[in-house]
Amino acid sequence: MSGKYDVVVIGAGPGGYVAAIKAAKLGLKTAIIEERRAGGTCLNRGCIPAKAMIHASSLYREMQEAERFGISASDVTYDYEKIVAYKEETTDKLVQGVEQLLKANGVDVYDGKGTLLEEKKVRIRKEKEDVVLEGENIILASGSKPLILPIPGMDSERVLTSDALFAMKEAPKSLIIIGGGVISVEFATVYANLGCKITILEAMPKLVPNMDKEISQNLKMILKKRGIDIHTSAAVQGVTTEDGTCTCHYIEKDQEQEVTADYVLCAVGRCPNTDGLFGENIKPDMERGRVLVNANFESSIPGVYAIGDLIFGVQLAHAASAQGIVVAEKLAGKEPSIDLSIVPGCVYTDPEIASAGMTEDQAKENGIAVKCGKFIMSANGKSIITQEERGFIKVVADEATGKILGAQMMCARATDMIGEFVTAITNGLTVAQMLKGMRSHPTYNEGIGEALEELEGGAVHVVSRKKR
Repeated sequence: MSGKYDVVVIGAGPGGYVAAIKAAKLGLKTAIIEERRAGGTCLNRGCIPAKAMIHASSLYREMQEAERFGISASDVTYDYEKIVAYKEETTDKLVQGVEQLLKANGVDVYDGKGTLLEEKKVRIRKEKEDVVLEGENIILASGSKPLILPIPGMDSERVLTSDALFAMKEAPKSLIIIGGGVISVEFATVYANLGCKITILEAMPKLVPNMDKEISQNLKMILKKRGIDIHTSAAVQGVTTEDGTCTCHYIEKDQEQEVTADYVLCAVGRCPNTDGLFGENIKPDMERGRVLVNANFESSIPGVYAIGDLIFGVQLAHAASAQGIVVAEKLAGKEPSIDLSIVPGCVYTDPEIASAGMTEDQAKENGIAVKCGKFIMSANGKSIITQEERGFIKVVADEATGKILGAQMMCARATDMIGEFVTAITNGLTVAQMLKGMRSHPTYNEGIGEALEELEGGAVHVVSRKKR
């Protein structure tokens, strides 16, 4: 392995490894550095293991409710160690796949911690002797780590991060989750499905605060129906641990409150992982721990780029991957192949939640006159067959042009179907153009057509609006 490269990538998460493979495919001599396992947080401690746990726990819940389909499944139990083993097996397969892809594309892989030095050099810490690489271009993609609230008691061994919760060998019997965002509601879904008593404490007035308000309201009702205790506008003041239990102290409606459980999960977001990333005499311009970059993702240091959770913007694996592709293409002198302005957001609860583009309220705030169409999925044939809970598909379009501006979905397979709207928004498609395509029956996807037709006032399976 030579020490000089066209591109050196620090971090092999979804941003880093995709950038490295893309750069190599475009003919650039590329190296990647990773101190843990390929795939980063997403594959090893985030997206993939979480979704595997959701799948397994949802199967357990569905088997308990199988009577509604005429199927008797008595004495249904679960083996948590085997669920964890399934999660780890799933993760291992994907990690091995990434490693094979890096090798197949000729990317040189270095194990160790990468530190940026002056003159676009990168030092890799080794037990016996450090290795130094030189890169014409450096891509920083070291990702993020769980954020810990600066309040008393968070250093208790019973206060967990998502990483620590994944490492447990048995399911907690009760769990307090601080935070009501995506990570929170996904973990709440997993452990509530397994019979764990869950309490969510969210400081904002609603769950998943960045989502459409109707989604937040419906999600709260569904989670409460499943026995999850939810407190919004609840400001956590501290945690005390005694006799193997944790007590969360919080203020809700100006009243001091407390709740006790076996463990506390801190799920208030993530912060950039910059530990050891920069040498003593070199550091790009930063703000609130994040690397500042221009429109090309280049930092204040020429030839040094940053992507993913290191920079401001959405902290999503697919966003980091897309940024990695765009940076690699630009370094190879190619036009970017991806529009980075439309990023789908997904929540893997049951029902799933997905969104893209503008909400109705956001459009109004931007002074855009819009028309909206909504289809309630309880009238969808596939949803009736599978007896899905309440859900809907909502479409927002420009009133003047008919162009699709956004979509919000809360229904089965929402995370798969949102791609149709991402394609529509990025390509400036209109409602009429989207309706040109026929949709199969019976499918959840039919709901998209119904929402689009309802926007025009012509949905077949929607009761006509009353004329005013």
